[in-house]
Amino acid sequence: MKPFIIIVVCSVLLVVNGLMSCAWGAEFKPIATQKTTDLVITLLSESGQWSQGKNTFVLEFRRAATKQPVDVGTVTLTTNMPMPGMAPMVAGATLEPDKGPGRYLGTINFPDSGTRQVTITWDGPAGKGSTRLSVPVR
Repeated sequence: MKPFIIIVVCSVLLVVNGLMSCAWGAEFKPIATQKTTDLVITLLSESGQWSQGKNTFVLEFRRAATKQPVDVGTVTLTTNMPMPGMAPMVAGATLEPDKGPGRYLGTINFPDSGTRQVTITWDGPAGKGSTRLSVPVR
């Protein structure tokens, strides 16, 4: 009876591990990349783009010279879209550190499509900095 229980438990653990690998191991495609003096910052998502509605994404920071992930501490990402004759549409992302250094998981919501001006700021062990880039929302 014991060997049967061990086989069943091991089988269940293998299935659960496989399902978790599929859920967390999704391939992310670059939306945009920006190089600063010593960092390469890459914005990624499963589809490789942002669209109307809720979006999940990954923000990665790597050393330009070595391509190694780097902990940049506190990170913010905000977007704005200039509107002629109106105040710009502003949206901020919710970010949290991922398991490894230099990788942040984020969510952001866009009410409509259009090109957004994205500002990314960081302050931590790798220093303080910011960069801007344009990202289309489809």
